[in-house]
Order: sequence, then structure tokens, then C-alpha cells
Amino acid sequence: MRLAIVGGGWAGLAAAVRACEAGHAVTLFEMAAQAGGRARRVDADGLALDNGQHILVGAYSRTLDLMQTVGADAATLLLRQPLELRYPDGRGLRMPPGPPGLGFVRAVAGCRGWTTSDRLALLRAAAGWALTGFRCAPQLTAAELCRRLPPAVRQLLIDPLCVAALNTPANEASATVLLRVLRDAVFGGRGAADLLLPRDSLTSVLPDPATRWLHAAGAEMRLRTRVQRIVAEGGGWRVDGEAFDAVVLACPAAEAARLVAAAAPDWARQAAALQYEPIITVYLDCPGARLPAPMTALHESPDAPAQFAFDHGAIGAAPGRFAFVISGARRWVDAGLDAAGAAVLQQARTAFAPGTWPTPPTLLRVLAEKRATFRCTPGLRRPPARVAARLAAAGDYVDGPYPATLEGAVRAGETAATIVTT
Repeated sequence: MRLAIVGGGWAGLAAAVRACEAGHAVTLFEMAAQAGGRARRVDADGLALDNGQHILVGAYSRTLDLMQTVGADAATLLLRQPLELRYPDGRGLRMPPGPPGLGFVRAVAGCRGWTTSDRLALLRAAAGWALTGFRCAPQLTAAELCRRLPPAVRQLLIDPLCVAALNTPANEASATVLLRVLRDAVFGGRGAADLLLPRDSLTSVLPDPATRWLHAAGAEMRLRTRVQRIVAEGGGWRVDGEAFDAVVLACPAAEAARLVAAAAPDWARQAAALQYEPIITVYLDCPGARLPAPMTALHESPDAPAQFAFDHGAIGAAPGRFAFVISGARRWVDAGLDAAGAAVLQQARTAFAPGTWPTPPTLLRVLAEKRATFRCTPGLRRPPARVAARLAAAGDYVDGPYPATLEGAVRAGETAATIVTT
């Protein structure tokens, strides 16, 4: 089959690789000058930085398999370490290696900052979730699901998990999706909860090796090309007048809705109705500084917006460079990136123990992804992967069990390739 893939993010790359593997002729259209979408290196005023501090976890089985297919060595490109939510004051939870159920119990038992009653309450709640198959009423928010948990447990575990995994505050986040994340990551098998932190740029983790693999496989990559029109013709489609047997829409939801507004109006309306949460990444510089852990959780407040800080030197990337992440950043986007950068700079100076910074950290760049992820709220109806005959959508927003993650994008891309070619 002759297959057009519109969009070269992680979903589009996954669809392209799997379609090439199946023997189809692939043409990939990408608006930008390079592949990678919202998870790639960008040139920020002459400084090469990722456009957001993405992480992976051990449960990302399809992403890791795709990396292996295209020759990207996960052991070299990613720092693997047990899941740890450590705060600057030493409080927090760390998952030890070993069987996930026992590891979770040991992690809760050893969590600093919780009383015995806090630990028992969480273990009872987790046992209840497991007995119900990690399912709940679809209308529940994460805050409602966890309302009986002690405040310390909600503050140190539930709230940061919601913003990290769903990019949605706990009082608005879907409890159904949170439970799925907990099931597959924290209780999903040996190593499923491990953090996988990119040692180099996100582009080197997948987009670059996937692009090289696709070129070698004979795929055609048309960069700097925005598709203007898709029209059904016979049993296939014309993409800007060019005939294809099938099309995968691996572009953002709004762009996909524009392209299929005439061919699939109901699908287009559903895709266009999605709402989004922004993420701001603030990059700081401080030569010689080291944080308590490669990823440190932070206490958020009205004046301290970041929820996590990443030490690029500890990861094995750029020593002295730090990324502070503001998830659910609508208020700070409205306040302006200068205000966000200034607030994070002050937060960095005060959140850590004296001596953490040999010299005062300085601001490198503030990058905002205004449509970073869809708002993962209870009862959300996401558009299906199948749009029409020989036309499918791929992206982290397509209907599925996961929130907007790299793994969700890869799975959606593989699914879409299968839908249109079988």
C-alpha cells in the first residue's frame, strides 16, 4: 500500500516504522524542519534545549521496543533508576528494586514524612484499588478517589503523580486514568515503575534514529511541508492532490480536525473540542551545583510554581544545567514567561539546603508548550483512532487508556498503522 502519514512526532514516527516493517510505501509529511513534535530539541536563541523536560518509565514497553527497532540503545540513551519522589527536605518515597507489590509496601513503609497511620491508610487504599481491578466510577476525580487519605499522603504522592502523569490538578484529574497509570507503572511488573531519564536530547532518543531508519527503509520524509487538504477518492485519499491508498493523521488534534472537517465532521468536532493544559520548562545554569537526586519533587505554592527539578549533570547530560517544570501552568502562562522565570529562580534559591548552589543560579531560558497535553478530566470523550475508511488518527489525544504521554503517542501510532493497512 501507498501510505501517507501527516505529522512526524513520536506517533507519526511509530506509524511510519511499523508500516515500513509491514512492507508498505510510506511518505511522511512534517511541518517543522525536523521530526519529533512536542518532544524534541529546539534552538532557543542559539542554545539547543529540549522543548520540555519529558521522562519515560519502565512500563513504556512499546516505546522501548520501537527504540530497539530503530537502533536506539535505551541503556546508553536513558538513565534508569527506581521511581523516587524525593523532596529537598529529605521527605519522600522510593520504590526499591524487586517485585512491584512488595516494592510498593517497602516504599510506603520507608517513606519519610508519613506517620504509621498515614502509611496504613495508603496501603489499605491501594489494596482496595487492586481488589476492584484498579477501576472506579468514571465521573470521579483523583481528589474524590483519594479524599479519605491523610493530607500528608495526598501532598507527597497523589498531587505530584497527577501533575506528573496527567498534567492536570488532582481536583480536576480523572481518577480512572490515574488508577490505570498506577496499575501499569507502580504495580505493572519488575522495573515498570523505574524512571528513564534522557541523558541527551529527546531528539537523540527517538526522532533522529527513527529518521535514519526510515530513510534506510526507503520511506520518503517531506519536512517543512504542511498538508493543506485531504479528499476521499475511490477507495483511497488524495493528499494535496497526490493519490494514496491510506492516510494516518499523526498531527495535533486541531490540525487533524481542520483536515477532515468535510470528510468526517463528527470526528472533527470531537477532536476540536479537546481542551489543553500548558507546561512551562525553566532552564537554569549554575556550574558546580548538584541537586539531591536527578529528579527532585518540589512543594508548589502560589509563589513557587515548579513541581519538579531535574539535574542534567546527575542524569549524564549537561553539568550545571537544571530544568524546573511547571505542569498545569495556565496561571503562569497568563502571568507571562518573564514572571514564571523569576518565580522559579526565587523558588530554586530558597527550596534547597544552603550550599546547594555554589553561586546564585542564573536563568537560561523559559520555554512554554501552550498545548502540551489535553486536560485529562473525568468522563472525557476522546476521538477514536478510526476516522473513516483507510483514514486513522494517531496521537496521545486519541481514545485510549493513558493520558498524554510518549507511550500513548507511540501506541496510537502503531494502532493507526494497523487500522489503515489491514
